[in-house]
Amino acid sequence: MSSFFFIIRNMAAWGVVFATSLIMWSAFSHKSPPWFIVITGLGAIAWAMVSAFSHVRRVRLITDRTDSTSFASRHRRRFELPLEADAAFDLVDATIRELPYVESCESSRPNLRVRARVKRMDPYMSSKKGAKEMMGSSGAIRNQVLATVTPGSGTCSVMVICEPEGGAWVDWFLVDDGTNLENMEAISRAITRRTSELRRTEQESAQQTATEKELTVAKLSLLHAQVEPHFLYNTLASAQYLTRSDPARADQMLGHLITYLRRSLPRTEDALSTIGDELERAVAYLEILKIRMGERLDMQVQVPDNLKTVPMPAMMLQTLVENAIKHGLEPVTGGGTVWVLARETDGKVAVTVADDGRGFHDASAGTGIGLKNVRERLKLAYGDAASFAIVANFPKGVAATITVPARGPSGGANA
Repeated sequence: MSSFFFIIRNMAAWGVVFATSLIMWSAFSHKSPPWFIVITGLGAIAWAMVSAFSHVRRVRLITDRTDSTSFASRHRRRFELPLEADAAFDLVDATIRELPYVESCESSRPNLRVRARVKRMDPYMSSKKGAKEMMGSSGAIRNQVLATVTPGSGTCSVMVICEPEGGAWVDWFLVDDGTNLENMEAISRAITRRTSELRRTEQESAQQTATEKELTVAKLSLLHAQVEPHFLYNTLASAQYLTRSDPARADQMLGHLITYLRRSLPRTEDALSTIGDELERAVAYLEILKIRMGERLDMQVQVPDNLKTVPMPAMMLQTLVENAIKHGLEPVTGGGTVWVLARETDGKVAVTVADDGRGFHDASAGTGIGLKNVRERLKLAYGDAASFAIVANFPKGVAATITVPARGPSGGANA
C-alpha cells in the first residue's frame, strides 16, 4: 500500500504541474493548448509513474522494509557506539571516505562533523569501463552524506543523513532509484563491521594481557618457591657451624633467616606488597650475607618511614639486591657496599639499589631474566606510570632504580 501511494504521489505532483501549465496557457493566450504540449504533459506523467515504479522495485531489492520511510530519497539513522568521541569520529570519517564514487569529503574534528558529495550512478546501466553516472535531470543532482558525532560518557551517538542535493521539493518530482538508501545501508554495514573489529581487537588485547599476567604470576610463584636453594643451604650450614663456635651469631643468623622466609611466603595473585615489607626481607637477606661475608660486605639503608607504606610489587627489591651481590660484589675480592635508597618526587617514589662492585662487565653479566621480569611486572601493574632504569654507578658499580606512583596502581591490574 505504501508503494502504491508513493507512485500516486509522484504522478499527482507532475499532474498538478501539468494542469497548472494548461490553466496559465489558457489564461494568457485565450486559446486551448496545442496538442504537442498536451502530449508532452501526459508523457511527463507517464514517465513519473514509470520512474516511481522502478524506484519502488529497487528499494524492495535493497531492503525488506516497504514503508514510506524506505521509499523516501532522504534517510536518517542514528548509531550508538561504545567509543570515545575522537575514536568514533575517525571510524565514521574513514567509513564515509571509502564509499564508492565519493567526489569530495570535508571533515571537521573540532565540530565532529563529516560532509561528503557522492556521484549519483545509474544502477541499471554499466559498460566495460564500469558504472555510468545517471543522465538527465536525476544525473544533474548529486547525493550527499552528513554525519555528526555527539559525545557521551564513555559512548557516543552518531547521526548520519543521506539525501540528494537540493530542496525538499525535488523529492516530489524526482526519485533517486534507491541510491541514498544504498549509501545508508553501506555506511551501516561498514560501521557495524569496524565496531566489531575494534571490539575483537580489544578482546584479543585483553586476553593477551591476561595471559601475560598469568605468565608473570607463574614466574613470581616459581621465584617464591625457589628461594635460592643454594642461599638457603649455605645459610643453614653456616648457622650449624656457628652453633658450635659462636652461638650468639648463629641465633642472630637464624633470626634473620626466619624474617627472610616469612616475607618470602607467596601472596595472593593480585596482592601488592609494600616498600617496608620488601625492605625488611632485603635487609634480612643482607644481614645473613654480612654474617657470612664478614667485612667484605657493608650496607647502607636510607628509606624514610613515611615511604614504607607505599605499595610495591613483591620480590622486585629482592631481585635488585640479589643482582647487586651476585653480579656486583661477589666477583670482587674485597667486596663492597650495597645501598638501598628511597625518595619521593612529584607524587612518585624512586627506590634505588646501588653497589660499588664490578659494574657492567661481560664476565659478570647474567641472563637478564630477573630484570626483564621486573619490567614486565611493572608494565602490567602500572602501565606507563612506573619505570625501571639501570645505569653505571659512580665511581664504580651499578645503580638500579624502580619508580612507582606513591598512591599505587590506579585502575591497573596489580602484579
